[in-house]
Amino acid sequence: MRQGLFSPRKLVRKFTPGMRPGAPISAPPTRATSPRMPAKTGETLGRIGSLEVRMARNFKEVKKAQRLRYQVFYEEMSAIADANTLATRRDADPFDAYCDHLLVVDHASMKRNKLGRLKPEIVGTYRILRQEIADQHAGFYTAAEYDIQALIDANPGKRFMELGRSCVLKPYRNKKTVELLWHGIWAYVLRYKIDVMLGCASIEGTDPDALAGQLSFLHHNARAPEKWRVRAVKDRYIEMNRLPSDQVNAKQALRSLPPLVKGYLRLGAFIGDGAVVDPQFGTTDVLIIMPVSELNTRYVNYYGADASRYSS
Repeated sequence: MRQGLFSPRKLVRKFTPGMRPGAPISAPPTRATSPRMPAKTGETLGRIGSLEVRMARNFKEVKKAQRLRYQVFYEEMSAIADANTLATRRDADPFDAYCDHLLVVDHASMKRNKLGRLKPEIVGTYRILRQEIADQHAGFYTAAEYDIQALIDANPGKRFMELGRSCVLKPYRNKKTVELLWHGIWAYVLRYKIDVMLGCASIEGTDPDALAGQLSFLHHNARAPEKWRVRAVKDRYIEMNRLPSDQVNAKQALRSLPPLVKGYLRLGAFIGDGAVVDPQFGTTDVLIIMPVSELNTRYVNYYGADASRYSS
């Protein structure tokens, strides 16, 4: 990872809040690490107070995650719903059926289901798709926007995993919830021995010129090196290099970037070549590429070599 004066890690640490001061730093994990991992789907991956992170246990919980996504993407943001989405009030697509769904649930906020039983509210979610599962179905969702197959073919010995549909209920958009989500992702990465994480991250708005500062900052400071570079598909490619590097106000660009993108940069993520406008969701997408070997050691050790930081 680039460690120069303008590395995104240093810029993000300078202009945005970092992790909790004083977090212990230990030796980085190696492939020989044999972490204690949850034994079954739905087992707790971590907990902070009343918040728990785990995988969805059944389709009923997936539907609740879809309703959360609808609330954020369609009611709060500017996504355009089709007739079925409006009728069901759920953000759903065919990928949901074979993806894993990471959940943050709040045991202090109980909701009654259709049977009148109290269940903890789902307040955050991430959709996860492993390469071997994607290969058995329709591939990765991201392939509609980026030529990720070229990267996969160039790394036949590595295991890829796609992250998507990140969503947190507004009152829970804080450090605690985000940390639990990432604790769950890290536990998942260790369990399945994932080598590379990738997926699209969205910047609100569909006018690339209005987003020139953010896109140019990412292009100049976080673009993936050649061996990890992936280009947007030809008919959707939007140039990110819209301003010369000396005209980019790094502080302002970072302030404007979505918290999720800043979080990826803190972890040590690379950014793909070219952005993609998604008119349905009213966003401009960038590709996030996170080889596990390149992750920021500080954050890897923050969550623990065995994903034990928030283990209950």
